[in-house]
Amino acid sequence: MDFFSSQESLTAMEWVLRAVVAFFFLVVIAKIMGQRSISQLRFLDFVIALVIGNIIAHPLSDEKLELKSSMITMTVLVFLYVSGIYLSLKWNGLRNIFDPQPIPLIENGQINFKNLNKARITVDILLSELRKEKTDDIQKVVLAFWEPGGTISIFLYPQYQPITPTDLTLEIKPFDFPRTIIKERKIDYNELQHLGKDEKWILNKLKTTHNIHVKDVLLATFDSSENLKVFLYK
Repeated sequence: MDFFSSQESLTAMEWVLRAVVAFFFLVVIAKIMGQRSISQLRFLDFVIALVIGNIIAHPLSDEKLELKSSMITMTVLVFLYVSGIYLSLKWNGLRNIFDPQPIPLIENGQINFKNLNKARITVDILLSELRKEKTDDIQKVVLAFWEPGGTISIFLYPQYQPITPTDLTLEIKPFDFPRTIIKERKIDYNELQHLGKDEKWILNKLKTTHNIHVKDVLLATFDSSENLKVFLYK
């Protein structure tokens, strides 16, 4: 286990072992930190990601640095990170440090320039974020927040909001999520069983409806209305 410690030089195999151990250690660390840390980065997430990346990178490129010391340091940092997240759920004061309140950038169709400076963004960035949300006119926006994760939340005046089926008193069909029964030439037998079908049924369906075989199918889905949609390798 000499590759854990600092050395004058490492063999090729010891470098490989360092990389393998570091990789799986990072996987465990990411699992402990949870999905929050790999989604949109917030303040605390950004800090921990920056520090951990810096710590683990050095012993993977410098044989004179101990891998073990880096792993111990990372373990302590992750413990502090998880503790900070847990404590922020309990104490509002700490939560405001780790997860700042959203900053209102637009109120009643007017840009709040003071809050733009507070959020450290320019008008160009604000307009870019509005375009991403398909909002073409600032005066249509009753409220817009700059969220801690770096995204913008937009609320339009009622007269500019998209029309929904409820507004038109249309009959609304229940949500139906198509099930994937074939993916990359492989039949999902669990999904077929859930649908009350079998392999013979899907093979016959492909043959009679599309005149194809499973090996030709990239993706096939089936919904509650018994609509079979097939996407081929073309």
